[in-house]
Amino acid sequence: MNTTPPFRTAAGKRLRSRAAGAAVAVVVTALGAAGLVSCDSGGDEGGAPTFSGAPSPPDTASFSGGAPSGLASAAESAASAARESASSAAASASARESERAASIGAEAERSRKQAEDALKGVQGRGNALDEVAMTGKPRADTNNLLTVVVTITNKTDEEASYAAQVDFLDRSGKVVETQFVGAEDLAPGERAQPLVISRQPAEPVLTPRLTKAQRY
Repeated sequence: MNTTPPFRTAAGKRLRSRAAGAAVAVVVTALGAAGLVSCDSGGDEGGAPTFSGAPSPPDTASFSGGAPSGLASAAESAASAARESASSAAASASARESERAASIGAEAERSRKQAEDALKGVQGRGNALDEVAMTGKPRADTNNLLTVVVTITNKTDEEASYAAQVDFLDRSGKVVETQFVGAEDLAPGERAQPLVISRQPAEPVLTPRLTKAQRY
C-alpha cells in the first residue's frame, strides 16, 4: 500500500513540470542567441543586411595610384595611333616635297637644255641683249654660292621665248664655267627671273658675264 500523501505527489509533479519548462526555455534562448550570431556572421539571402556601428576605412596600402589596366591600355593605344598618324603625315609631306623638288629640278634641266639648243646657231651675242639683265645675290642668302638673277623682259608686242648664256670668268678673264637659262612664251611686257648658280667653289672668285641673249 502507498503511504505517500496525495498532496505531496501532486506538488512534486508540478515542481518537476516547472523545472522541465525552465530548462526548455533556457535551451530555446541559447539556440536563439546562436542563431542570431550565425545570422550576424554569415547573413541569410532572404534576410535584411546587418551593419556594424562604424565603417572600416579602406586599405590604402593596396592602392597602386595608376589607372586601371584597361584604361591605361586604351590610352597607350590612342597615343600609339597618334604617333603613327603623325609619322605617316610627316613621311607623306616629305615625299611630296621630294617630288616637288624633283619636278622643279627636271623642269629647270629641260629649260636649260632648250636654251642651250636655241643658242647653238646664234652668231655674235644674239638679238636680245637689251631685254636681258643680270644682278647678283648676296652669298649670305645663297649658302655662299655664286648666284645670278637673270631678268628677262619681253619688250616686243608679240609673245616670245628667250635663251641666255652666262659665262663665269676667273681673274685672268678665262671662262671657267658656262651656264644656260631661258624663259618660254612670255607675253608682251611679261618678265621672268630665272636663277643661274655656279657649280664652282667660292675660291677663286669668279665674275659672271652675259655672253649671249637670243629671242626666238
